[in-house]
Amino acid sequence: MKAAIQQRALELGFDDCRFTTAQPPPHSAALTTWLASGQHGEMAWLARNAEKRLDPQRVLPGAATIITLATSYATPNSSAPAPTGTGVVARYARHADYHDVLGRTLKELNEFIIQLGGGDTRALWYVDTGPLLERDLAERAGLGFAGKHTNLISRRLGNWFFLSEIITTLEVLPDPPERNHCGNCTRCLTACPTQAITAPFQLDARRCISYLTIELKGAIPEDLRPAIGNRIYGCDDCLAACPWNRFAQTGRLMQAHARADLVQPDLLELLRLDDAGFKTRFAGTPILRTKRRGLLRNVCVALGNTGTPAALLELTRAAQDPEPLIAEHAEWAMRQILTRSGRKKPLTSDSKDTINSII
Repeated sequence: MKAAIQQRALELGFDDCRFTTAQPPPHSAALTTWLASGQHGEMAWLARNAEKRLDPQRVLPGAATIITLATSYATPNSSAPAPTGTGVVARYARHADYHDVLGRTLKELNEFIIQLGGGDTRALWYVDTGPLLERDLAERAGLGFAGKHTNLISRRLGNWFFLSEIITTLEVLPDPPERNHCGNCTRCLTACPTQAITAPFQLDARRCISYLTIELKGAIPEDLRPAIGNRIYGCDDCLAACPWNRFAQTGRLMQAHARADLVQPDLLELLRLDDAGFKTRFAGTPILRTKRRGLLRNVCVALGNTGTPAALLELTRAAQDPEPLIAEHAEWAMRQILTRSGRKKPLTSDSKDTINSII
């Protein structure tokens, strides 16, 4: 039965499939402490369903097994720097939305398991949306080990893979847990631009660029904006620094869903998007979840950090956007560019002649 499930998972495109019990995850106390400290920021959903994350039986009464699955999204990555005026999108988001892609595949595997078990077998599938402490469960199942950056690392897939799970009443022999293989390496801690990894295996999400550019709904704290650079959706720095990536394999399932237009998007083109244009451009991608206001906020920060005076005209228009979040970040970006250009006289947002003289 175990071999049949693994074989079917690989046939469907998953890159690894392991099994663990439905007992409480090993680091439940650490989650409680982390939430109590407020380091999850505005991700209130983590606290709302914490009791389910701490006990899989609350997710599916009578559960016996949790099947953990890995799906690689690794792609060949150029070491060449991004051209001036372009933004950086986290690698996982340079594809169609993985919730949709994996959801369809998980549904097939879920139905296969129910048919295989027969009788009263029940099973539920989740892809990054269910109340399961998935990293802990995947580590206990032997899928990988939690790195010092707090993400899961696979000795076969490196850092570039999605996690998903099926929790079921079907009883399957569990796999042995994976042990940690970080050794003395601290490259991920050094790589973090905002020092969000406060110590090995400890993350303050409120400082993480992925949190700031995706989960945070309001203004990005000004003291953290310069460290964001030209990242407009997520950050891969701590993942990319990991030496285990030398074993990363190109994703079989996700490769067909890659979006080349998201590799080096033009910042000024993005800044011109209205709401309809935003929805059209990013339909079916993870970026849609930030909404126009969130993405253009990030674009303004990226231009403030890397933009030239040529961006001032577009930023002036953005500073008049009816969305206050975009307008405030556009004004900040203009001040940053003016400071870099050595201009001391304040710039009025409606003075095109002044802007043209700078350009």
